[in-house]
Order: sequence, then C-alpha cells, then structure tokens
Amino acid sequence: MTAQIFSPLEIPETLAAGPGPGNTDARVLQAFSGAGVADHMQGDVLRGMIECKHMLRQIWGTSNTYTFAVAGTGWSGLDTMFSAVMPGDKVVAFSNGTFSGIDALTLRIKAATPQEHAANPLDPPAASVTAIEVPHGQTVTGETVEAALAEHKPKWAFMAHWETGSGRINDLRGFSDACERHGAMGLIDAVSSLGVEDFRIDDYPGIAGWASCPQKGLCCLPLTYAPVSFTDAYIDSLKSTGAYTYVHNPIFEARHWGIVDGQDVEKGAYHRTHSGYAVAAFHESLRLTLQDGLSKRSASYRTHEKVLRDAVTALGCEVTSDMPSLVVLNLPAELAGREMELVQNCRARGFGIWPTLSAPVQVRIGILNQLNRQAISQIVRLFAEAMHELGGQVDFDDIDALLQSRYGTSIAA
Repeated sequence: MTAQIFSPLEIPETLAAGPGPGNTDARVLQAFSGAGVADHMQGDVLRGMIECKHMLRQIWGTSNTYTFAVAGTGWSGLDTMFSAVMPGDKVVAFSNGTFSGIDALTLRIKAATPQEHAANPLDPPAASVTAIEVPHGQTVTGETVEAALAEHKPKWAFMAHWETGSGRINDLRGFSDACERHGAMGLIDAVSSLGVEDFRIDDYPGIAGWASCPQKGLCCLPLTYAPVSFTDAYIDSLKSTGAYTYVHNPIFEARHWGIVDGQDVEKGAYHRTHSGYAVAAFHESLRLTLQDGLSKRSASYRTHEKVLRDAVTALGCEVTSDMPSLVVLNLPAELAGREMELVQNCRARGFGIWPTLSAPVQVRIGILNQLNRQAISQIVRLFAEAMHELGGQVDFDDIDALLQSRYGTSIAA
C-alpha cells in the first residue's frame, strides 16, 4: 500500500477573539522557540521549574506550599484538583454555564460508586453529589451558596470563579465565607480569572483547592502547564483517603516540582518527562505577568472591555456578561437566530469569535492579550462589518467616532 504524503501544514495568523485560548504573547513564543535542545533534567530547565512555582505563589497571592503546575491545559489542572474527591463523598456543585456544568459532571464521575458508574458510565447518577443549577446568564450568589451548604453539609463545595460559557463572575467571597461557616472544603475553577483579575488566594480561607490554565490570562501556550494550589487541609484529606490516580495525584505531582512533605526541596522526586520548551514558555509568561503587575493588567482589561461593550451596544446588541476579558451578547432583533452564521463568517476570515456552547445561543467576543487601542478597534470594526454583511444596521462613522472619543489620547496604546 502506497503511503499518502500530505503537504506541510501551514496555519495562518488569526485573531483569537473568543473566551480563550488567547493569542499567545510573542515574547512567550520567542522563549519557547528559542530554548536550546536540552535534556529535561538539564540544570537550567530544573532551575526554571523552581522559579515557576515561586512566581506562581506571588501571582496568586498565597503561602500555600502546594502551589505548582500540571502538564497540560486547564482540564489537566481541574482533574488534578478533583482527584481528592472519592466515591461516596458528599459534594455540592454550582453550575451556571457550559464549563461549570462539565466540572459538575466531572465531580459526579469522581464521587460515583462502582454501581452508579455501571448504571451510566458517561454520566453516573452520583447520589452523593448535589448540582445546583443557576440559569444561564445569572451569577452564583453568596446567598445561593449559603442556602445549599446549610441544607446539604457537604465535604466538598465547587464553583467556577468566572464562567466563560455565559460570561458571568460568581461570588467568590460569599462562596468562601459559606464554606468556612459550614465546614466544607471549597474547590474553585479559576481557569479564566488567573492573570486577569487582581485577587489573592489567601484572602479566601474557605477555599482549599484552586485550578487554572496557561492559555488564557497568562497568555501562554496551551499544553504547557496548568497552575494549581492546595491548602494543607486539602493535602491532609488527600493523605487520609488516597486518590484513584497516579499521574494527576497532587502529592505525586508536587514532588515533580520539588515539594515533598509540605516543604520545598532542592530537586524533584517524581518522574515526569517534561519539555524544556514548555518550561521556558511558562516561565516567561509568569515573569511577564509579574512585570506587568496584576493590578495594572486588571485595570487595563476593565478599561478596554468597557470600550468593546459600549461599541457593540451602539451597534444594537445587548450585553449580558460582566467579565472584563469577555463580552457575551445578543444580536439586534433583525439578526436574531443568525448567531452561528455570523460567527462562522467571522471565523472564515480569521476573526476567531465564538458562540455560546449551550442554550441560549449568544455571541462571545474576547480580548485576551488584546489590551491596546489598535486591537480593540480592529475587533470592533470586524464585528461591525460582519453584522453589516448580514443586513444589520451599522453606522460606521458613529462607531469610528465612539472609538476616537474613548481612546483619543486618554488611553495608552
């Protein structure tokens, strides 16, 4: 049989303007491609890993020794965090969109008994897991969390900090406080907030576990390292119960990063064949985050999101989100029902916006690593052109005037 030889794969430049991944920072790409061909145990690679865990602690504002990163995307970090949940554990999970819904499914899979897995392997009916469904487009409030934890008294409570499925920010303070009051160990999906929002883990003592990703707020490559952080109470629970995993067991993974028995040690003690290229890229993304400063970066996101929000509102759209890195909107009445068509037209031109992945169908426009006048103006104009092409009412002069009035010389490029 003659082998089919395909032509070389050439991927063009695209504008990633969805909920994530964002366009990787050019300086991170340079660190990735500029790394020497090195053994994964080469001294600079190991030094880079040590520095990464210390930078992560600074960025996340924590004294948790068990703060490190897991090879892979945000799903790898989340799977590591959820690994402490054992069959029969009592869990309350709050869901208000696509991704917190998938997290809730993961928790059912982790907490289900063998009999429950046999009943439905892909969606086991775990009796010990209570899923609190908050309607799409609404926020998980502290009151909702308080009521559920008071009623169910779980061992674990879960919430997404920022739900990109609907673009909503959930009540982190209310969640942490309720977990403290009711003796639950909180677990947080911080995939979309790390590197965008200025917050400190140690300000939320009710939360025992955190998981994030490299490819959103940190502007790094996917499949590098997903940050996680765990309190001593989480690790103590894990030690007492064990976990049905080797690769994603937080205690084993921590040893890879030189964290053994709650202490930093000179070198890792758990074998993982990692990539020097990935370490170089992740190191640079963390270094740049600290160099920029979370306070300044967070303020910049809010400033530029406000411009985008006002521009799409001027185009007749209704914004339903409150995240500073993502605008989720309904199209004007004359274009209602054509969301997928508009998104597909944009993506065919290299303008990577996204629909929502669950009902109702809305349009999502993100600004990850697009924090300058030129990028936001380009996003607004490309979206306006796409609406106009479908027959929407667009006054381009008004949109240009809005951009000029908001930027002018008041916002640095």
